[in-house]
Amino acid sequence: MHRLLLPLILLAASLGAAPREIQRELLKIPTRPGVLQPALLLTEGTTPKAVALLFPGGSGKQSLLRRPIEVVLGPRGNFLVRSAEQLLAPELAVLILDCPSDNAEGMNDAFRISDEHAADVRAVLAALRTRFQGAKLHLVGTSRGTVSAAYVAQELGPAVDGVVLSSSVFRASGNNLGLSLFKFERLKTPLLLVHHAEDGCPVCPYGQALKLADKVPLITVRGSIEPESGPCDPLANHGYFGREATVVQAIRNWILGLPYEREIP
Repeated sequence: MHRLLLPLILLAASLGAAPREIQRELLKIPTRPGVLQPALLLTEGTTPKAVALLFPGGSGKQSLLRRPIEVVLGPRGNFLVRSAEQLLAPELAVLILDCPSDNAEGMNDAFRISDEHAADVRAVLAALRTRFQGAKLHLVGTSRGTVSAAYVAQELGPAVDGVVLSSSVFRASGNNLGLSLFKFERLKTPLLLVHHAEDGCPVCPYGQALKLADKVPLITVRGSIEPESGPCDPLANHGYFGREATVVQAIRNWILGLPYEREIP
């Protein structure tokens, strides 16, 4: 495993608060023959209780090997990526997954549900279990990243300790099936759904999340601010624009087994 260690000390916003010491590591993890899986590991402590593997939406392309990390984590990107350091805590490490080297220009749903994708994530989980012995490993997807998180969790079974699906792509569109054929009843891994009640993306209807809420926990986000992107893009209700900190706090608490808000106004 190749690592580039980038230490970062972030000054706390409030006067007198202790600074956060965040470690950023760029990883290139060998998975399948001839394939590398780039990932960005964020830690705030050496012995986290859990690790959240983040699957961004869209094509999943983050270009970690070509773009400065500060740009990747910038304020206008994918919800999970721009909020990654808000999700981070000493007890919870965060890993942002990029596209694997043989799909470097982006992943469609056919790849996200494939054995190859599951094999890549299996190799990443094995590396994390070696490094963070005893830590619980959770898959967290948003938008089209929920296709990865759901199907990989189903394939890997007990190798995954929990799954979070936010702004799930419940409907098919074009050549992408989303989660339209996914059998939620077959998923044995603990599952949390997160959805904005006014998500304007037509393939991500809140009503579908609500139908599952009698079987799995659901965090409902409400309220809007003026969007700065289209309804299926990150800077709108679909990406919890203006609600990021509260949403990721609830996700973090669920992962760590702490009380969490079911309704975020």
